[in-house]
Amino acid sequence: MPSTTSARTVILGTGGTIAGRSQAASDNVGYRAGEVSVADLLAAVPALAGHALEARQLAQIDSKDMDHGLWQGLAQAVAEALAREDVQGVVITHGTDTLEETAWFLHRVLAPTKPVVLTAAMRPASALMPDGPQNLLDAVTVAGWPGARGVLAVAAGRVMAAEDVRKVHGYRVDAFATDEAGPLALVQEGQVRVLRPWPQADADEAARLAQAIRQPVARWPRVDIVASHAGCDGALVPALVALGARGLVAEGTGNGTLHVALEAALRTAQSQGVAVLRASRCWAGGVVGQPEGALPSAGLLTPAKARVELMLQLLLQG
Repeated sequence: MPSTTSARTVILGTGGTIAGRSQAASDNVGYRAGEVSVADLLAAVPALAGHALEARQLAQIDSKDMDHGLWQGLAQAVAEALAREDVQGVVITHGTDTLEETAWFLHRVLAPTKPVVLTAAMRPASALMPDGPQNLLDAVTVAGWPGARGVLAVAAGRVMAAEDVRKVHGYRVDAFATDEAGPLALVQEGQVRVLRPWPQADADEAARLAQAIRQPVARWPRVDIVASHAGCDGALVPALVALGARGLVAEGTGNGTLHVALEAALRTAQSQGVAVLRASRCWAGGVVGQPEGALPSAGLLTPAKARVELMLQLLLQG
């Protein structure tokens, strides 16, 4: 059953399509993201009237433009909210494009024992049938659900873990998937049907990461993604190293395989002290195994999440 206490849920608005507005209600692609305030988003969902909510607008951006400075401020705002005894959970309204990256970042730097729920929409608030209101209601429901914990994503009735969630479609309202793991839970008519255990994270490492990300973002290590593809020559690798990249994620084909020219360039960079990870461009399966002599694997992380992970590991190294 949903929480019946007077505990509050903090809603942090960052913009995104869920807060988008277009000139015509029939236009689901020509909108401007982040136009609607988080307070107005909440007011548009009558079913939220009975919940104890506290809203704060952190940003109003298109999430394709997410940056490290906003991540730093978001992590601080979430941590401050979770530290309050009167707060049961946090909901973040976010764009879909980089939601999985933000989710993984927060999972690693916070390791929360209360729920931190990111939600989003594929249609703007001005659409004939916006998906944002239901997603927002479901997110608030999950944030107040007994036993819920960890960094979660809620969309289209599914509750997904930060480690698993990824955007797999550029238009449909059910744009997110979870590889073979499946959702953690389903939200159905105001009830949360839990399918598997809530996620947990390394609290000790999160504490060290939380301290590390307090330094100015200009000092955060540069980590870039390079793609392996037909005709790849690896020329981008030394160029990125020259720009100051301290880490590189290789978006490999198949099971993290790399074009011979790209692999040679990456090994040269590695010999110069640049950290390297291999990920897969396949949306499911990740990279399985670690053959002897192969470049380090990102495991099940997508290239985008692997970039975040490598940046955080480099932050810990100083």
